[in-house]
Amino acid sequence: MKTTLYIQNLKGLDSEKAILKRLSGLKHIKSISFKQQFGTMTFDYTSKEDIDRVKHVLSEIGFPPYGEKNLLRRKKISHLKKLNHVR
Repeated sequence: MKTTLYIQNLKGLDSEKAILKRLSGLKHIKSISFKQQFGTMTFDYTSKEDIDRVKHVLSEIGFPPYGEKNLLRRKKISHLKKLNHVR
């Protein structure tokens, strides 16, 4: 089956790479794609538990689905600002 999630903080290729890196090891999660202009991620899954696992991982790495608290937002923004000053 296929689903689409609206994701907070999805900005640019670095965000996509970070998400792909963490989700690529999850069993039953395939064909991950992004639409930056809509802030969405689409993927194939097998069960509802797979979707819950993806949402949990996304929240852990600072890209929670819309509707969930973005507890890492300040930390992520701070980290990105530091990276921009290093470049």
